[in-house]
Amino acid sequence: MNGYQTNSQNTAASVEHDVVMRGRRLLEITGVKQVESFDSEEFLLETVMGFLTIRGQNLQMKNLDVEKGVVSIKGKVFEMMYIDEHHSEKAKGFFSKLFK
Repeated sequence: MNGYQTNSQNTAASVEHDVVMRGRRLLEITGVKQVESFDSEEFLLETVMGFLTIRGQNLQMKNLDVEKGVVSIKGKVFEMMYIDEHHSEKAKGFFSKLFK
């Protein structure tokens, strides 16, 4: 599953981006523009603040509100990392591994 896209009128200036973790088992993320891809071990989200990867175990999308740009993920979270636009070489390497 991939390609969930939120309302295209959301912009960085009008939408806040927050990441709230509860007990390392539940993530609530706002300011999500698109869910690029996901499986039980990794999510790739495009947010208003850049691409965000979440890695873990038994990850599941609990809630997706495309109008508000809100995603809830449950499972055991190991790592969260932003792929900064200024580090395009690292991002290219990441995407080439992701889409092989």
